[in-house]
Amino acid sequence: MTGTPRPAKRAPIARVIPLLALAHLDRDFDYLVPVEWDEAAQPGVRVRVRFAGRLVDGFLAERRDATDHPGKLGFLDKVVSPEVVLTAEVADLVTAVAARYAGTRSDVLRLAVPPRHARVETQARASGASAAPTVSSDGWARYRHGREFVAALADGRAPRAVWQAVPGEDWPARLADLAAATVATGRGALLLVPDQRDLDRVEAACLGVLDPTAVSVLSAGLGPAERYRRWLAVARGTARVAVGTRSAVFAPVHDLALVVVWDDGDESLVEPRAPYPHARDVALLRAHRAGTAAVVGGVARTAEAQALVESGWAQDLLAARDTVRAAAPRITALADSEHALVRDPSARAARLPAVAFAAARTALAAGRPVLVQVPRRGYVPSLACGKCRTPARCRRCHGPLALPSAPGADGVGSPTCRWCGTADAAYSCPTCGSRALRATVIGAGRTAEELGRAFSGVTVRQSGGSAVLASVPAGPSLVVATVGAEPVAEGGYGAALLLDGWAMLGRADLRAAEQTVRRWMAAAAAVVPASEGGEVVVVAEADLPAVQALIRWDPVGHAATELAERVEVGFPPAVHLAAVDGAPDAVRTLLDAARLPPDTVTLGPVDLPPGERPPVGADSAEDPSAPVERVLLRVPRRSGSALARALAEARAVVGAKKATTSALRIQVDPLRIG
Repeated sequence: MTGTPRPAKRAPIARVIPLLALAHLDRDFDYLVPVEWDEAAQPGVRVRVRFAGRLVDGFLAERRDATDHPGKLGFLDKVVSPEVVLTAEVADLVTAVAARYAGTRSDVLRLAVPPRHARVETQARASGASAAPTVSSDGWARYRHGREFVAALADGRAPRAVWQAVPGEDWPARLADLAAATVATGRGALLLVPDQRDLDRVEAACLGVLDPTAVSVLSAGLGPAERYRRWLAVARGTARVAVGTRSAVFAPVHDLALVVVWDDGDESLVEPRAPYPHARDVALLRAHRAGTAAVVGGVARTAEAQALVESGWAQDLLAARDTVRAAAPRITALADSEHALVRDPSARAARLPAVAFAAARTALAAGRPVLVQVPRRGYVPSLACGKCRTPARCRRCHGPLALPSAPGADGVGSPTCRWCGTADAAYSCPTCGSRALRATVIGAGRTAEELGRAFSGVTVRQSGGSAVLASVPAGPSLVVATVGAEPVAEGGYGAALLLDGWAMLGRADLRAAEQTVRRWMAAAAAVVPASEGGEVVVVAEADLPAVQALIRWDPVGHAATELAERVEVGFPPAVHLAAVDGAPDAVRTLLDAARLPPDTVTLGPVDLPPGERPPVGADSAEDPSAPVERVLLRVPRRSGSALARALAEARAVVGAKKATTSALRIQVDPLRIG
């Protein structure tokens, strides 16, 4: 701009949200709108303003006639683009999410609005009406009130449900049915899934019943320009259905009427950047504030989803027990012990009990693939002393030792630390002095090697790590997959072998049993029904509650038990919990400044091992050995908002006073507590 700018005559005050990292600056600031930017400066556009002598980016929140600022106002420096990218509904959600997670709006806005690509914005807008969607409720007929749920969506109502999919369900098609029923009323839908494989399946299902121009798929793998192009199709109202992974929860869908979250227990739905929101909780918060329909679905069920049902916020969407039994495979549980292994040399070499070995042979003989689920990738990811069973630890950092590959003459395959990467070919047990090592967990690579020897002539495929298979063809084969990397089999698997169940159930994690049941059921649901010969063998003690839930196929009962136990001991979702991580002095400074609710229970501090969680803060980032500690703050659910507000205000005070130079990480209701 040249010369002295003149303010606009109409609503000359622009209230701006600057993208500033400092917590004490997380508020709106007023600027004057120059007359030359009057037309472009509309609520929701990107702007650039001068703040403390430097130019910063921001979003124009609203135009006003007056300001409550007593001093002199500066002018907007520039309207970056006249494209409205922050709708009023999403702006309200951003504020709510920041308050819920003790974060700042600038952090949430970076998650909600993708970076701008000017060339994409200048491209012509799509025009023309979309073809009418194909609406059907036939696929929902085997669920109690399933047809009524779809009819309610088609009538413009806002039902809320926790949906329990039966084994073998074509769940992407069911989500597409819900989206089609919503779009038929002229409104929009938002479908969230954990990963790219699920995204591809839902996209294909939606394109089968909806006009391609009405569907926009959002994922980070598209690349910045293409993702922004598709995001703009949603923002401009061209696409009525947004399908995406966790960040798509903020997609600016016009006239949003339905929010769906599939497999809400998947850790991929947790944002790894501040303020670390869970896509499920953001989606439900959005549905609640916007008054939309909501569905949380999955083959298994989390305690959080069960809490929605027990609180009355959502209703169960279940199939009758006879329907579930008819769709489920036969499930057998066997203890993982030497007595459970047959004397058949092939079965012993494959580490499979006789029943599991027989189930695999039967499925292969029938021309179907067999899924073998293992809890860890790699070769031998966990070692212990071969004599006294003491866990093998690194002599440098005390991290766990693993065997990355088969031992060889060149030294490859030596015990190596999983934390610092140091090899220790001369390891000896500090307890008994023995140099013998044994595997406590067998990885996918070693399992595939053993199965290849036991089932000679059968194709063995691996899925996991950086090489995850999306699908496998029909026909006899062995598919060794780590948990969460199980590919879809054409026509279904003939059998599934779930190995080393104790390694999953024995993890020191609040959600170990819940996650194990979820992973087991996801694998078992890919197996054909028992009437077609489908069989699942889980190598774990049959009397364990998690194993019993799998055998009975009772995810609802297991989730109800999990929730009741968490209520009894005071863990989420029965309470709200905040984890504060950082250098000891920084954590103490924050807690001293925080006006915590009177019913807050403080747990800790405890030191965080360097291998479990990376150091936080400028000081500890430079020195990996610098101490990092964690304090847990627990409050009843009624005080959750007060706790988040107290932590946010304390961080703002500490930041304004520059009371500490170390960074802090605040996580509200973290997925992992320890």
